[in-house]
Amino acid sequence: MEHVPPPAEELVLLDRELARLDARRSQLLTRRAWLVSVLTQPVASPAVPPAPPFAPPSPLTAPFGPPAPSAGPRGTQNVLLALGGLLLTVAAIAFTLVSWGHMGIGGRSAVLGVMTLAALAVPAVLVRRGLPSTAEALAALASVLMVLDAYALHRVAVPEADGPGFAAAASAVLAVLWSAYGLLLDRLRLPLPLAVVTAQLPLLLWAWSAGAGVMTFGWALLVTAALDCAIAVRGKGVAVRVTACVCCWATGLPGLLVALGRSVSADTVSAAAAPGALLLVGAAVAVSGARRAPEGLAVAGGVVAGLSGVAAVGGVLGAGVAGGWSVPLYLLCGVVLLAAVRAPLPRRVGQGVVWASSAVTAGAVLAAVPPVGLSLTGTVSQLVRVWSGEPDGGVRGALGVEGPAWSAMTSAPVVLFAVAGLSGAAYRWWAQLVRVAGPVLVPGVAWRGAAGAAAVVLGWAGLTALPAVLGLSYAAAVSVHSVLVAGAFAVAVRGWRRGTDGVGPAASVCGVAGAVSVGMLSLATEAATYAVFTWLLVMSGAAAVALGGVAAQAARSLPPLPTVRAVRAAGVLRTVQAVPACGAVVCGLVLARALAASWGLAGYRAAPVVLVVPAVTVLLGARLRGRPSALPVELTGAAAGVVAVGMAVPDRPFLALVLALCGVLAAGTAVRAERRPPAGYLATALFVLAAWLRLSASGVSAPEAYTLPVTVPALVVGVLRRRRDREASSWTAYGAGLSATLVPSLFAAWADPHWVRPLLLGTVALGITLVGARLRLQALLLLGGAVLALDGLHELAPYVVQVVGALPRWLPPALAGVLLLAVGATYEQRLRDARRLKDALGRMR
Repeated sequence: MEHVPPPAEELVLLDRELARLDARRSQLLTRRAWLVSVLTQPVASPAVPPAPPFAPPSPLTAPFGPPAPSAGPRGTQNVLLALGGLLLTVAAIAFTLVSWGHMGIGGRSAVLGVMTLAALAVPAVLVRRGLPSTAEALAALASVLMVLDAYALHRVAVPEADGPGFAAAASAVLAVLWSAYGLLLDRLRLPLPLAVVTAQLPLLLWAWSAGAGVMTFGWALLVTAALDCAIAVRGKGVAVRVTACVCCWATGLPGLLVALGRSVSADTVSAAAAPGALLLVGAAVAVSGARRAPEGLAVAGGVVAGLSGVAAVGGVLGAGVAGGWSVPLYLLCGVVLLAAVRAPLPRRVGQGVVWASSAVTAGAVLAAVPPVGLSLTGTVSQLVRVWSGEPDGGVRGALGVEGPAWSAMTSAPVVLFAVAGLSGAAYRWWAQLVRVAGPVLVPGVAWRGAAGAAAVVLGWAGLTALPAVLGLSYAAAVSVHSVLVAGAFAVAVRGWRRGTDGVGPAASVCGVAGAVSVGMLSLATEAATYAVFTWLLVMSGAAAVALGGVAAQAARSLPPLPTVRAVRAAGVLRTVQAVPACGAVVCGLVLARALAASWGLAGYRAAPVVLVVPAVTVLLGARLRGRPSALPVELTGAAAGVVAVGMAVPDRPFLALVLALCGVLAAGTAVRAERRPPAGYLATALFVLAAWLRLSASGVSAPEAYTLPVTVPALVVGVLRRRRDREASSWTAYGAGLSATLVPSLFAAWADPHWVRPLLLGTVALGITLVGARLRLQALLLLGGAVLALDGLHELAPYVVQVVGALPRWLPPALAGVLLLAVGATYEQRLRDARRLKDALGRMR
């Protein structure tokens, strides 16, 4: 017999159903017992609230029974005890501060002593009788009374004693007394944590009373933190350990920060020795506490220990070192700290030490970033002084930063090169690194790619900042940056060929950033501009070709059923290939504009020269047909054409010429089948717009004499096209011909003060609209209707202005509000009407 479902699954289903039935039976029995208790209550008993209506069981509903009370006996008891203890504490404070002077010395001492002893003794009796909550409340009152006893002792017995000193001694005594009291009555939860908190004060108050220096306060904090660490490791109870751990961090971190500040600001080795010793002791305390701490705290302790050790040794080595050279010393200490992966430390502590080394390395890199940023962004200043000549002061003058500022950044390239070398070594010998760090860290494969990317970026950053740091001449700096761009693109191609592990993307970004920077830097002189942008054009083209080969090889190597990751990697390669290709087009655009400037052409006269770039991209698009980089190259060329159009805007005849040339390029692109629809429409629009502008520039007041000879043949061709192909769109057949006359006439009508042209135009537009509606031709309907509406608006505008000026000011807003309310009230109907209109227009040809 074949079971459906299988026997194992059926058994699980049966067990689940039996469990549900048992739960249901338990609910019904509970409900029955409650109903019986309600029915058997005496008549004189208080009324019971009505039972909730019976409802089927649900996993989200509570079991049947009377409503649960809002607060249990234990919660009510705790609230009452807390309020009672608070009131007694307020009364004791008021007695001490207000009524103290009305009693003699004996009476005052007797009252406070009796109250304190009673408050300390009664909790012991209450604990034995099983009343721990009441005992806790009285123990809290006793703690407050002991503080008041100390205050009274100072005011009466030793009023001449120093306040901070007496407070230090009193807090130490109170901490000892509360510790002993908590150990004797170990069922009380308050005394021991209170003793730990109070133990934070004696050393700090003593340092305050002694007028000690900053380092003494640091030692006081650190010794207190060491005591807290010992309590957190060996203390009794979770509350004591948690309190000691929090206090350890609260006192230890400020003490280490004090030592760090003194170490960094030390001018001599002897001055850095004392804070260094404090930091080393802090590191030892952190390691000792982290050995027995939970995982998260162990890692944090390792981080603190590692950072403290680096700060101690680095502060001594870098004391008095100028020019930012202390940063490499700290970096050296952080690298040496990596030896902790083989030290006899718990795994989590070792991880924290490694993270501390990484933090030191990251801090050193961040300290070296400013010169790199200045080298990259300082070149933007050349945009406002193009071809102004070679700047004074070499490359530093070109960046706009004076020499003294660079003297403090001389160590930046060293730091960047050192970290880049370490990252490159990790990338190269990754397997050996994983084997060595195995007991502490188990890095994934992604970390190898990150190391390779870091090596590339940091090495490139160091070479970028090197010319300015060394104070090279302008020509030497331009040469170095140009070669650096070529090197970055070469590394990018090699990295993409070997796989997407981080090296290729990082090098690609560096190459693009370096190309932009050196391009702006070269704008200082004419010769540098031609040399650099020609070099960038060649390098970008070569990189695009090489990356295209890599992308093609990756596409050929895809299996018949490729994975999502493989398809995504191939898409990334195609995208990356387009970046240098588009960059080559931009370089060509800059060279064309520079050539026009060298010929002395004005801005608008240089536009035809710039159009050489989109012309070349049209030819390249035909040559690259079907390749991923074809469309980005053509779009970049189109953007260059937009730049040319913008340059020609000040002169309408030149603008008409540029638009016509752009139309020729668009028509040439439309020859290709895959570009025909968008390029064809664009070519038509550009030709028509060029004709209008040419007529406007020639001062023609009757454009119809020039547009009608174009419109009539175009409409005839459209009619013939529609006879041959009834499915052809009306926009294809009649759109261009109608627009050639209607739009220029509309512009002329708006500028015509007489009524004849608007009347004739409106009549023709009305006829075209009616024909379009009758023959269901979308182009005629929409073009004729739009022209008719704009023409009517032009004629009615003066009267509308007069009417609006005569109306009260409140009436237009009121009418607008009524209109909005009406539309809102009939929104669904209006939406249906709009959809029907859209469908009707869509059915037209």
